[in-house]
Amino acid sequence: MRVAIISGSVYGTAEEVARHAARQLQAAGLEAWHKPQMSLEELLAFGPEAFLVVTSTTGMGELPDNLLPLYGAIRDRLPGWHGLPAAVLALGDSSYDTFCAGGELVRELYAELGLREVVEMLRLDASETVTPESDAEPWLQAFAAALNG
Repeated sequence: MRVAIISGSVYGTAEEVARHAARQLQAAGLEAWHKPQMSLEELLAFGPEAFLVVTSTTGMGELPDNLLPLYGAIRDRLPGWHGLPAAVLALGDSSYDTFCAGGELVRELYAELGLREVVEMLRLDASETVTPESDAEPWLQAFAAALNG
């Protein structure tokens, strides 16, 4: 199964977690593909059969700038991905009111696209973890299991 891993990062942490997720999913026998700042054309060319979005939250609860072009292109085009499996891994800081709001924006997009979340969104709190990559591993294993099901 081809899994597209899309990331939105301000300081690079979400990018690192996305790279780690790609390795984890590949180890679970999935064809995981991650390319920072991919275009919609590149994403469509990959032919995703499942999606994982790894994103932080910035500003007043917005998506990072590097994710906005792809997010906007998907919303404008609404590709025919209805029914495909998906998941969101959100990074944030619980000391902010907008904790993981970027992840919620992605979940809203999933609903518009008709994607089905196969595992509950993971919220990683920067004020509680210094190793988000390893903290995400059990959740990534559950996601891989849901896809391999």
